[in-house]
Order: sequence, then C-alpha cells, then structure tokens
Amino acid sequence: MKTFHPIAVFFTVLALSVSSAMAKVPEAELAQLDTTLTPMGSERAGNEAGTIPAWTGGLTTAPAGYTDRGFLVDPFPDDQPLFVITAENVDQYKDNLSPGQVALFKKYPDTYKMKVYQTRRTAALPKDIYADVRENGLTAELVNDGNGAVNFKDAQAFPVPQNAYEVLWNHLTRYRGGTAKRTYVQVPVQANGAFVPVRITDTFAWPDFLQGGRDPVKDRNVLLYFTYAISSPPQLTGTVLLVHETVDQVKAPRRAWLYNAGQRRVRRAPQVAYDGPGQGSDGTRTADDFDMFNGAPDRYNWKLVGKKEMYIPYNSYRLESPKLTYKEIHTKGHMNQDYPRYELHRVWEIEATLKKGQRHIYAKRVFYLDEDTWQIAVKDEYDGQLQLWRVGEAHEIQYYNVNVPWYTAETLMDLNDGRYLTLGLTNEERGPFEFGLKMKRRDFDTGALRRLGKR
Repeated sequence: MKTFHPIAVFFTVLALSVSSAMAKVPEAELAQLDTTLTPMGSERAGNEAGTIPAWTGGLTTAPAGYTDRGFLVDPFPDDQPLFVITAENVDQYKDNLSPGQVALFKKYPDTYKMKVYQTRRTAALPKDIYADVRENGLTAELVNDGNGAVNFKDAQAFPVPQNAYEVLWNHLTRYRGGTAKRTYVQVPVQANGAFVPVRITDTFAWPDFLQGGRDPVKDRNVLLYFTYAISSPPQLTGTVLLVHETVDQVKAPRRAWLYNAGQRRVRRAPQVAYDGPGQGSDGTRTADDFDMFNGAPDRYNWKLVGKKEMYIPYNSYRLESPKLTYKEIHTKGHMNQDYPRYELHRVWEIEATLKKGQRHIYAKRVFYLDEDTWQIAVKDEYDGQLQLWRVGEAHEIQYYNVNVPWYTAETLMDLNDGRYLTLGLTNEERGPFEFGLKMKRRDFDTGALRRLGKR
C-alpha cells in the first residue's frame, strides 16, 4: 500500500498542472528543514514499522582502509541480507516494487533476485550546499509551464516540492560536486550475454564552479557543461560529444556538438536530445535515458502520484569494487544480482504521459526518486501501446570523501528483446570518479572537442 507524504497529498490536489510561474515557498514552511525535514527536504523521521530509520546526518566520514583518490571502501562490510526476493516470493513484496521490477522476476524466474539489506540513510551534502538549498526554497520558480526553472543556485532547486515538475527539477538540479570527471564503461549486453565495453571519459561543470565563477551573459540559461569522449573500442575511438545544457530548453534548446575523429569535423548535433539514440549504446538507450532522465520535460504531461516505500538499489559499494571484473558483473539478461544491494526507502513517484501531437518512443514513463538525494532510483518505460518495455535502476552510493550522492552504475533492461545496458562502472579502470577539478570555460568550447578527439 502506498504511503503519502502529507505535503504531497495536499499539492497533488492543488497543483497537478503548472502555470507560467509557481509561488516561492514561504519561510514558515521552509522552517521544516530544521525540524521535521532534513536539509534536503526529505522526512527526517523513520517509518512506523522501524524498517526505515531516522536520518541522522548521513555518511560523512571515510571508513578505515580508504585512501585518498582510491576506490571507495564499503562502509558496511559486515552487513548481511535481511532476506532475498525471488520469483517464488515476489508477490509477497510487490507493493514495495515497481511494475517493471516485478516484471523482471517474471521474465527471469531462475536468475533474477534482489538481496535486501538493512536500510542506511547515508545521503549527505556539504554544509554550504545545504544553505544554498534553503535559499533556493525562497527564490526558485518554475517558468514556461514547468519546462524551465529560474532563480536557483547550482543545487537542488525545490526542497519542499509542490508538484511533479518541481520533483523532476530536483533530480535535474541536484548537487553532483560542482565539477566532476568520470572514466567508466557503457556496456550494451546482447540477449545471449555477449558484450563489448565502450570506455568513456566524461566531464561535468556547473557554471558557479568554473574558474572565475558564473558569467551573467555567457552562462545565461545554462544548467551545466558536459563532454563525453569515447576511447574504445577502436571503431568508436575519437567520438566526442559537447553539450551546453540549457535550463529552459523550450526557450533555448540544448546546444550540442559532435566530433568524429575519422572525419575530423565538428558538427552540430540536434539529435542528442529526447529519443535520439544514446552515443555508443548500440540502440539500447535514448539520449534522455542518460542519468535516468535528462533534458527538456516539455513533450510530456507530468503528474505527482505521491510517496511510497520501495526497495531500491542503495549503498551498492560492492558493485564498485575493483576486485570485480566486467565479465563477472555482466550475465545473460541482467547484471549478476549477487552484487547489487537493495534497501527499503521512501520515494517520490511521478508519472510522465506523452502529450497529444508529440513524438517519443516512450509513451509513458514512471520515475521513482529517492527522497534523500532526489535521484531517480527506478524507472518504468512504456511503448506506444502502453506495454512495459524497459526497466531502469540506478545503483546509488554516497561518495563520502566529498559528500556527494551519485550513481556507481545505471542499468536499463529491455523486457522485449532481452538486451540490457549498464553505464558508469569503473571496476577495471584506474580509479573512481574525481570531483572538485579546476575547469575553465574553454574546456567546454568547440575547440575542446578536437583536443579530446585526438586518437
């Protein structure tokens, strides 16, 4: 049975649609961030059953054995599963699973399982980001029928969300370290289990964290800057994508350029949006599947369903371990489910339905966002006949060395053809994600494409 946050119930009735601009949150309501809500806007208390604990500050200290710039050490090495969900007992737990998750047990009855562990609310952000989040609550507003947001700093925009659009914008604007560099693999796995990893290095920078800070002219309507460079396999090496992600993409669509080392040309890439094919994914994801969802929300009508308790991937430190190989992780049909960790957490549920006259390969999408991090944890995506098609899960960990919650891996599983994709794994790479890098605006101009694309 779904359990609804009282705020969600109230505003589901009053604010399922969004006008040109929504009112800011009153200071009296924001005061909850000091009492009943966490600084991120989640419920501070645990649940009545005691299966979800209270938030007490998150995980902000590195455990013994962690070395600076090394792979993260599992802070809970002695935890054992409380129980394991399988195809035989899934009906017992289906109220706390998405329809897509249940469908995975039905499709892979002999191999798919979820190891459920003690819930640990590890999410934490730097103190100055908490202050920014609170300020955003006083100033941030939606514009253009929810398709844009204004007057927020580079952190979660709406700590006390009033509708589905604000919940979604919390995912889009969440804090991810200011600047970040990741070298990882994207792995399209065929139905027979065969795969060739695609090695990628990407960089993110939010304008406030560039050297020199935000430029009021050059960074107007810019959410973040992003590069995405493929270094293997050989046939894809030298493919580089540059994105200037705009906040309001109806007002000004995202600016994207693609460099192909074979052609030695930079060209505009308008297809890198919506349901355009994801680079290097062998057709297993769309452009807006990246980061579970990115880009403009304007092709869908959005509805806030409410909040519920759900088993989601969480604290999957074992999945990040350099002791694992990509071959061990990738099995036929889905990842090796011995390695992911699942926990019971409260999530926001929002539903996107394709607008009449708009085009997208997904006619309906349902997203489940972890209340503490505002990250999409699970998603169900439906085809034009409103049949379940793809199921996505994001395996979240707390980067306790920098107080950043993010994904160690995303996976997107096709219920029709048996293929799936993983994205973000670093097990066989030289190191994990890097944060707090000094980046300049010139690192994200079209000249940077050629520099990154040299074979």
